[in-house]
Amino acid sequence: MDRFYEVMFIVRPDLAEEEVDKIIASLEQTVTNGGGTIRSTEKMGRRKLAYLVRKFSEGNYILLTVDADGPLVAELERRLRVTEQVIKFITVRMDEEEKRLNKIKAIRASRTKVSDQPAAVEAAEAPAAPAAQEESAPASA
Repeated sequence: MDRFYEVMFIVRPDLAEEEVDKIIASLEQTVTNGGGTIRSTEKMGRRKLAYLVRKFSEGNYILLTVDADGPLVAELERRLRVTEQVIKFITVRMDEEEKRLNKIKAIRASRTKVSDQPAAVEAAEAPAAPAAQEESAPASA
C-alpha cells in the first residue's frame, strides 16, 4: 500500500546547481525503481538556517512529494543519510494529515452557520408578532 510522503532535505550551499540536480535525479530514480511515484519536486532555494548545521548557516532546500511504501522510504532516508552533500532531512507521512483535514472540512460543511440561524429565528417571529397584535385589537374594541 503506497502512502503519501513529503521529504524535505537541505543540501550544502556551496554546491553547484548541476550537483543539486544530480542528487535530486538520483533520489527520484531510487523512488521510481522501488515502485513509487514522484508527485512533485520543488527547489525552494537558498535559505538561512535557524542554527549552524555542520558549520553551515545557509542551505538549499528541496521538497520531494512521493507516493511510496515503508521500505522504499527507509531506503530513501538511508541514501539521504549517507550522501555527504545533504546536511539535514526530514520525512513526513502526509496521508494521515490529508485524511484529518478532509474530515474537518466535512464536519464544517455539515454544520449550519451561526449567522444564518438568527435570521431564520427572526423571520419566524416577525409574522407571529403582527398576528398577535391583530387578535388583541378586536378584544379592546
